[in-house]
Amino acid sequence: MLSTFIIALREGLEASLIVGILVAYLVKTERRQHLRALWSGVTVAIVASLAFGAFLSYTSTELSSRGEELFAGTTSFIAVGFVTWMVFWMKRAARGLRSELQNKAESAIGAGSIALALAAFFAVAREGLETSLFLYTNFKTVGAVSSATLGLILGLALAVGLGIGIYKSSIKLNLGKFFTYSGVALVVVAAGVLSYGIHEFQEFGILPGPDAFVWDVTSWMPKESLVAGLLGGMIGFDTTTSWLQLAGWLIYIGLTLRFYLAPAKAIKTPVRS
Repeated sequence: MLSTFIIALREGLEASLIVGILVAYLVKTERRQHLRALWSGVTVAIVASLAFGAFLSYTSTELSSRGEELFAGTTSFIAVGFVTWMVFWMKRAARGLRSELQNKAESAIGAGSIALALAAFFAVAREGLETSLFLYTNFKTVGAVSSATLGLILGLALAVGLGIGIYKSSIKLNLGKFFTYSGVALVVVAAGVLSYGIHEFQEFGILPGPDAFVWDVTSWMPKESLVAGLLGGMIGFDTTTSWLQLAGWLIYIGLTLRFYLAPAKAIKTPVRS
């Protein structure tokens, strides 16, 4: 539940902020007549994201057990790549996000309503498609689907509420700290997804060592238990974790957080004499 809540909150708030920035710009510049085109693009992006998530789930259920292992492992690695890129991109682009979106909106308005709808679509779809992929792979690591679904709903609801509050200036939120801390949480969740992907590739036969376990605690913690499901969804814990899974988890966590939390290097401006 906690992992899906964090994913939905982080990604949902990003999308809410993007929409809020675009809406505020149109209202501030007295171009309310373009709001319909903006919301049309946002709506299509949301529908496309939901359809993508449904496609992933349907494809997974229609495959054979061997095909499902390959599909789950592949989507897990892709999801980890996207999430890793996203947290670093947001860290770098957060300060200039408002001006970037406003410039894109201004250019799109000059090209017509369809261009504005497309600009809104791509801005939101990037977050939505990425979220659908990451949530799909995270759901595969969670035993209790009902609690994971509840976490997803609560996270999205809170993200929308915060987005509306920030737009109306009724909520003050330190977005820099929020995205930094939530980025760390996402990296931890992504490490779990990576571990799951390694496990699926080991079961398929692409990677070695499927039976070389660091630990096997299934005798007192069944895979289907609530605790195992919560730990699996949050940090990628597996009751039968292989050495390769553990190594991949540790290396990814160590390297990613080292670079992610490293302070930005200040650019020195030469002093003119």
